[in-house]
Amino acid sequence: MTRRLKFYGWGFEGDGLSDPERDQLLRFVAGKIGVEPHSAPPPPEASEIALRAPRVAPPAALSGVLTADPHERLLHTYGKSFPETVRAFARDFANAPDLVALPANESEVAATLDWATERNVAVVPFGGGSSVVGGVEPAVGDSFAGAVSLDMRNFDRVLEVDPSSRAARIQAGIRGPAIEAALKPHGFALRHYPQSFEHSTLGGWIATRSGGHFATLHTHIDDFVESLRTVTPAGVMESRRLPGSGAGPSPDRLMIGSEGALGAITEAWMRLQGRPRFRADAVFGFPDLFAAARAVRAVSQAGLYPSNLRVIDNAEAGTYGVNAYEESLLVLAFESSDHPVGPWMARATELMADHGGRRHHDEAAALRWRTAFLRMPYARELTVPMGVINDTFETAITWDRLEALHAAVRGATEAALVEATGNSGVVSTRFTHVYPDGPAVYYTFSVKGDPGRLIDQWRIIKARASDALIAAGGTITHHHAVGRDHMPWYRAQRPALFGAALAAAKHALDPAGVMNPGVLTP
Repeated sequence: MTRRLKFYGWGFEGDGLSDPERDQLLRFVAGKIGVEPHSAPPPPEASEIALRAPRVAPPAALSGVLTADPHERLLHTYGKSFPETVRAFARDFANAPDLVALPANESEVAATLDWATERNVAVVPFGGGSSVVGGVEPAVGDSFAGAVSLDMRNFDRVLEVDPSSRAARIQAGIRGPAIEAALKPHGFALRHYPQSFEHSTLGGWIATRSGGHFATLHTHIDDFVESLRTVTPAGVMESRRLPGSGAGPSPDRLMIGSEGALGAITEAWMRLQGRPRFRADAVFGFPDLFAAARAVRAVSQAGLYPSNLRVIDNAEAGTYGVNAYEESLLVLAFESSDHPVGPWMARATELMADHGGRRHHDEAAALRWRTAFLRMPYARELTVPMGVINDTFETAITWDRLEALHAAVRGATEAALVEATGNSGVVSTRFTHVYPDGPAVYYTFSVKGDPGRLIDQWRIIKARASDALIAAGGTITHHHAVGRDHMPWYRAQRPALFGAALAAAKHALDPAGVMNPGVLTP
């Protein structure tokens, strides 16, 4: 029997934190947030939720594609953002899609878009539903006759492998583990591992410009895309397979990061990696974040290109039980399918020592962090019912402005916690990806909120932090995507003429404006 995804939280039905993980979380919220653990209300059951009747009916020609199944409608209402989780636990599914489309081929995608255009029905593409920025909720307002969630789950195969070019043609609805399993017999891997790897799809990674496994060099999914095929309301757009081209603006770049606003990505040729045979790992301790940052900058500018080069400040390390808040950690790793990586690790270790890094005698802290990182999304099902506001945001900044940005953003966020809730809470930091000219900085905040006002309080915190990011010169998002949550700040940071050009592209590919309306475009 196929396992079903939860419609209110992370992962499959029946999955969640283990007892030790739950105990660690409860110690944190009691000791650092001031929320005494208590019996939380149970998660919602489908039988408790009254969905509105579909406003549109599927035509006979699409009766095998479109469904009004209640569980499917619930599952496709929300992604995994904080406010969406709050509303799900409040049994609020007012924006559930009227219908869910489950096409099996491009012809059915096109037929769905043609019908939606004719009937003025909004269409929101759906991969794994793991968006944390409000990217899949069909909140389309009253100007549309209805809303359809376009689920790409049936596009779930690796269609071709080209071993000489080390590339594969892969359908957009396939999830991360299935990609790796299909490529393994060929000796290849994609090796793009976002935190959502188990439950997200290739098309979702491309549509949101996902950040993955590699902390340097191949940091975003962009680096692996060789060509794309997209079904739009105006027709099919397919780019040519090439290792590179200087023939004008890249058509792939138009679709990468478009978040379903321009069309539905159906397949892509992806550049592959040889499966690693050589690896070296190390963990270093630093007295503070900026000491570690100096070491990171030295390694990133030395051209060593480690696969992993991540910093977890002492607040973040302590929060997730990696250590007892005594030091900031730097996790370093090199890998190769071709050659031993010892010389690269040796040089990087010298640079760590030059900047005050203390090498741990083993990699236990890195293993603890990796486990905590993968399990983090399950925590919200416990913290939301307890009234804890917990969320993340991320940015990227050049090295010369890092310290000023960090001081401004951390200060603004800490002040916002008090402004919004009257409580101080915790703000922690890590580096997720690193470039020669600057790091990608990721912030987590947790605070005791008012159970009746959690979303309003969250909005205040998010707004103050986002304003600070933009004012300090950082990007509003590094790899989380834009969605609806980041729209005001995204529009503020993009050039006005680019916004006009994007709107023109939207009109050319989707003249009726039915594809994921309100995301990215004006």
